[in-house]
Amino acid sequence: MNIIPFPDRTEWPALLARPVQSTQQIDAIVGPIMNQVRTGGDAALIELTQRFDKVTLTADTLAVSPVVLDAAEAQLSDELKAAIRQAYQNIRTFHEAQRQPVEKIETMPGVTCWRRSVGIDKVGLYIPGGTAPLFSTVLMLGVPAQLAGCREVVLCTPATHPAVYFAAKLVGITKVFQIGGAQAIAAMTYGTESVPKVYKLFGPGNQYVTAAKMLAAKEGTAIDMPAGPSEVAVYADDTAVPAFVAADLLSQAEHGPDSQVLLVSTSRKLVELVNLTLSTQLGKLPREAVASKALDNSKAILLDTPADAIDLLNDYAAEHLILSVADAEQVAEQIINAGSIFLGNYTPESAGDYASGTNHTLPTNGFARAYSGVSLDSFVKKITVQHITPEGLQVLGPVVEAMAEAESLDAHKRAVSLRLASLAEMNPA
Repeated sequence: MNIIPFPDRTEWPALLARPVQSTQQIDAIVGPIMNQVRTGGDAALIELTQRFDKVTLTADTLAVSPVVLDAAEAQLSDELKAAIRQAYQNIRTFHEAQRQPVEKIETMPGVTCWRRSVGIDKVGLYIPGGTAPLFSTVLMLGVPAQLAGCREVVLCTPATHPAVYFAAKLVGITKVFQIGGAQAIAAMTYGTESVPKVYKLFGPGNQYVTAAKMLAAKEGTAIDMPAGPSEVAVYADDTAVPAFVAADLLSQAEHGPDSQVLLVSTSRKLVELVNLTLSTQLGKLPREAVASKALDNSKAILLDTPADAIDLLNDYAAEHLILSVADAEQVAEQIINAGSIFLGNYTPESAGDYASGTNHTLPTNGFARAYSGVSLDSFVKKITVQHITPEGLQVLGPVVEAMAEAESLDAHKRAVSLRLASLAEMNPA
């Protein structure tokens, strides 16, 4: 790792900057793909899948058949099935606790307001294929969709691993399509003969998938959040275990060569020990080449004080933030910008990635300053409801009349005044 000792605060923005992607170039590629699917439907999906993935599909094989979905379970070891089921249960338990009961509030006598949660009717989940079958992401997106009561859940993925199909069946998804990339996002955005159009898109992906989601958002399809390469920041002091810290950095680096890895510390000794351990552990990874490329762009930043470290971490707004420091929970209270926080020496980021219960679909690229990770709320709409009794309108009505008149919206005032006049006629003084 590149060690940067005690940088001046004026240097922080440059040090914390993510790699800049040429959005114009990417959009120039993705835009035509989106349009081809919009106009060509299934035929376009078949052609694009052959062109980009070298996979031959037909109109009959775009969708994964129920027979294939059912057969997936028998292809997995009992150990893996048990692990997936346990992860499912933990994720479900955590997200189920996010349900909000309807609470009616009487803001003044006779005026009652409340809101209720309604599942988004049609949602689309994207699961990347790439070099790893991300069946864990099927759970992370499928469980809250299941709990929210979304009527139609569509899953698109180029991954054909049976664990992906097993996880899909576990969360009740029956509409699975073996298409990937920007064309999958386009299919769920516009709809084709086979793939239903959805109202909101979820899921990670490469820069082309991300660009497609952003274009979909411009055309009225909601998305979970802007996304970029996955990232981790680790804040460690002399109470940290260097081998653990190195393992956490590598677990993020192996996602892809564009993954972001940042170590922050006030201890030069700790940073040097982590660097030594990184080299040893890196050589043992099957994905060494991928992780090595990510580490080439990684940084270890030494700072003078814990207060400086917290300020820098809040400026960075990491997707994943590991606090391997003394009094980690107290330090966490000072963090205002992060997607998900992991406390202490025995809380690896990989636990959250898979099975602790929290969601691993999180804001990247600094968007944790304003966005939350995926939750049950991501899959519902909050609809407000109000009811006013005749007695309530007599109290509230004059307030509304005065405000509407001041804004020169006479029709708004009249809607109240007519009702008040009617009540006066029915109940003359």
